[in-house]
Amino acid sequence: MNHKIRSILFFSIFAVLIFSSAAVSQTPALMKRTIFKTDKLDFGVGGTITVTGAPKGSIKIIGEPRREIEISAEIEIQAHTEEDLNTLAGVTGFLTDENIGSLSIISVGTNDKKYLKRMTKKKLPKSLMGLPFRIDYVIKVPQYSDLDINGGDGDFELSGVSGSIKINYLKTNAKLDLVGGGIMATFGSGTVDVSIPARNWSGRFLDINVAAGTLNVSLPPGLNAEIDASVLRTGNVINTYPNIKAGRKQPFTPTSVAGKIGNGGVALKFIVGDGDLNLFEMKTR
Repeated sequence: MNHKIRSILFFSIFAVLIFSSAAVSQTPALMKRTIFKTDKLDFGVGGTITVTGAPKGSIKIIGEPRREIEISAEIEIQAHTEEDLNTLAGVTGFLTDENIGSLSIISVGTNDKKYLKRMTKKKLPKSLMGLPFRIDYVIKVPQYSDLDINGGDGDFELSGVSGSIKINYLKTNAKLDLVGGGIMATFGSGTVDVSIPARNWSGRFLDINVAAGTLNVSLPPGLNAEIDASVLRTGNVINTYPNIKAGRKQPFTPTSVAGKIGNGGVALKFIVGDGDLNLFEMKTR
């Protein structure tokens, strides 16, 4: 290829890049609007609360000595025009489905075509389907409640709840301050902080799985439990908790710490696929 041909080719590619950049820069940016929705309803102790989060958004669950549920949602919608924002504001948010002893909180928006067809009198323009939105929840519940939480991409916090708790989250930075009950949680990726605040923790079992990321486990001094902590592929179990006694047939390794804490008791199981698992003693004041 001679110099002239190379020059023509170079300037042709350069022109394509320039025009492509110009086309992208001329694409109108999406407008944003934040709306708020709240709800409050009576709910007895010991019921089951199911939360289906948005594809993007945080969920914060707080257990309190009350017989009601209080839902606060901050909803961000995006569209090209104010008219489109007005349309989306009417179909984005959450629904509740209440039965005896149970309540479901279900996020709805542009990701759910079936819901949009049911809710809109006129056919929603295709240009609005799939537009990004997020919902950030703060949900206050009776402290003795069963939970079933499903989230997408966003932070997650749990505190003050004692019950049967199931958590599935795709991508998150999570903080779990545990009170009691039985907890089974699976996280796709992110950093998960788990705290057992007291040696007399009244939990039945604890099973935490993180596919990829970091799992930090804070344990109180004087805890009685059986612990099984492992990293399946890449990463390490970093143990600085002083009172774990290894079993005779299962010595500690860089990727596995299993044994008895104190007199044994409640089963604690922690698994990380790829990443680090940190076990440490809670600092007392």
